[in-house]
Amino acid sequence: MPDRASPRIVALANQKGGVGKTTTAINLATALASEHRVLLVDLDPQGNASTGLGLDRGARGLGTYALLVGAQPLAAVIRPTAVPQLSIVPADPDLAGAEVELVELEDRERRLRHALRAAPEALRGYDYVFLDCPPSLGLLTLNALVAAEAVLVPLQCEFFALEGVSQITQTIERVRRGLNPALGLEGIVLTMFDRRNNLSEAVAQDVRGFFKDKVFETVIPRNIRISEAPSHGLPVTLYDFRSPGAQAYVRLAAEFRRRDRARARSAA
Repeated sequence: MPDRASPRIVALANQKGGVGKTTTAINLATALASEHRVLLVDLDPQGNASTGLGLDRGARGLGTYALLVGAQPLAAVIRPTAVPQLSIVPADPDLAGAEVELVELEDRERRLRHALRAAPEALRGYDYVFLDCPPSLGLLTLNALVAAEAVLVPLQCEFFALEGVSQITQTIERVRRGLNPALGLEGIVLTMFDRRNNLSEAVAQDVRGFFKDKVFETVIPRNIRISEAPSHGLPVTLYDFRSPGAQAYVRLAAEFRRRDRARARSAA
């Protein structure tokens, strides 16, 4: 188990939609929960992370909107999931209006950081907190980047995705300079990788050539089981553990832990 007094907070962000961001949030959190206590915070008004973990929209109760705008304490909005050791703060229906309402609030870009720091008892025992961001660079994503220690960027293996990764890295740098000096790039996860497609290989080579060891060795393949699992309200590792997609996320979790341990050793 990680030897830390408080959980490590990692945002999953990419302003381009359809890159496997929420899928990675759900399945990486689930795989890590086999050995660690994990909290997933759903900051996307679409609420796909909540749905993908079996929380119907009408039965979620208070969630991230209540936490950010309604000033509810973190302990009041954490929900258990069907995955042992994995909890979630769901995206409540009002979250769609949060971007507009946050503009008028004091310290609007630090609301999530304040909420997490004000809740050491609620976070006690968690090893990781993952923040699933919307596919945009608005105030919800900004709140996640200000609250996080690191950013994990899922990147689809297609040409246009390369433009997106340059934008998110520039945003990380701006947030680091102005709002959160501790923020760093955790790494880039290549998703929807198709070995039969030369473009997938080309994109992977380009990304690895530029970002070097910041790119995870594990790649997430295109796999129908990954696409089917959310309709059953399950992570793919519970829906079909033997599928290539599930096994890829198990390997990604193992690599994430190795990198986390190495980072902790180098910082000691």
